This record gives sequence, C-alpha cells and structure tokens, in this order.
Amino acid sequence: MSNVQRKSRQVPLTRERVLDAAVRLAGEGGVESISMRKLGQALGVEAMSLYNHVASKDDVVAGIAERVAAEFEPPSLDEPWDISIRDAALSARGALRRHPWACNLMLTTAWGVPSRLRFMDRLLAVLRTAGFSPDDAYHAYHVLDGHIFGFSLWLASHEVVGSPEELRAMAEQFRAEYKLDDYPDLSLHVEQHLAEGPHQDVSAFELGLDLMLEGLRKVRAR
Repeated sequence: MSNVQRKSRQVPLTRERVLDAAVRLAGEGGVESISMRKLGQALGVEAMSLYNHVASKDDVVAGIAERVAAEFEPPSLDEPWDISIRDAALSARGALRRHPWACNLMLTTAWGVPSRLRFMDRLLAVLRTAGFSPDDAYHAYHVLDGHIFGFSLWLASHEVVGSPEELRAMAEQFRAEYKLDDYPDLSLHVEQHLAEGPHQDVSAFELGLDLMLEGLRKVRAR
C-alpha cells in the first residue's frame, strides 16, 4: 500500500472527500475521466465503499457541478441592477475559468444543480425588479447567460497556457504554414498577441459584458 493510500484510509471517507477527489480528477482529465474505480484509487479505498456516500457516478457528477455553481455569486437585489449583474457575471466567469471542465457540464445538467438555478432565478429577478419589460428581461437574460457560458467555452478551447517563448514558436509555425499576404489582418492579430501594450490589459470578457450592459441601459431607458 502506498503512503497516499495509508494516509487516505486514516481519514474517514465522506461525501465531501469523494467530491473533492472527483473535482481533482475532472481538473486533470475532464469529467469523462471520472469513474468509481478511479475515485476509489485516488482515495485509497475499494470502489464499492464509495456507494455508502454517493449513489452513483451520476450523483458524483451532479455533486461536482453543484460545487462549481456554488462559487457563483448571484446578483444582489440590494445594489444598482447593472453593478449587481456585472459583479455576478464576473463571479461566474471566475468559477468557470478555475474549473473549465464545468462549462459543458453546467449547460447539460442545469436542472439538477440548485446553485445554478438560484443564479438563473436571481438574474431574472434583478432584471424584472430593474423595470425591464417581460420581453426585454427574457432577451437580456439569454444575452447575459450566453455571454458567460459562451465566452467560457470559447476560451476553454482557445486559451494557450504557455511561456512567451512557446507563444512565439506557435506564431512562427503559423507564418511557416500560411502565406501571410493571404491573411494580412489575421497576421497582424497574431502579432498583437505577442506584443506588449495596453491591449494586453483589457479583458475581452469584461469588454463584451460592459458593451452589453450599456446596450441594456439604453433598452431600459426607452
């Protein structure tokens, strides 16, 4: 038995520990990497003993989705509606960035995730309380929720985690494989990724969010 397994067996097995291990597995290999066997190995126990604390793999997946959704700070009804929504969107975006594997999961299991439902309900309540018409609140909700999750999905598939040297090597590969004259503006965009400047300090998510909120202020003022 390894030292990790000995240490694991010294700590009583609980649902929280099972979910902790599942979050770690998802972070390392995505939700699809989770199995009862792997969870048992990670905790140093037989897989069958997990069923004393979780009903099934589906129960585990729902549990870790709830874990991430619980990190979302719902909009407050006690603050100006636009500030409240902005803070809540940044909170949700932060949680999804910390747990990129959770984005697809949240979109497919929303109805079984209480904290996600509370976030959705509060966002609608803030829009309604702010005075948006039912139709405008309907559309505003989808625009905002779509931005949070759509941007997170996009970034999860495009974000490059690496050193400046690795990024420059990728740019050189791009130049070697494609004629830059055929894609002049895309070539300039690649150069901007590598160049220092104020554009590097701008969050694309926040920029898009602020543009949406500015548009919603105009809609509300009509």
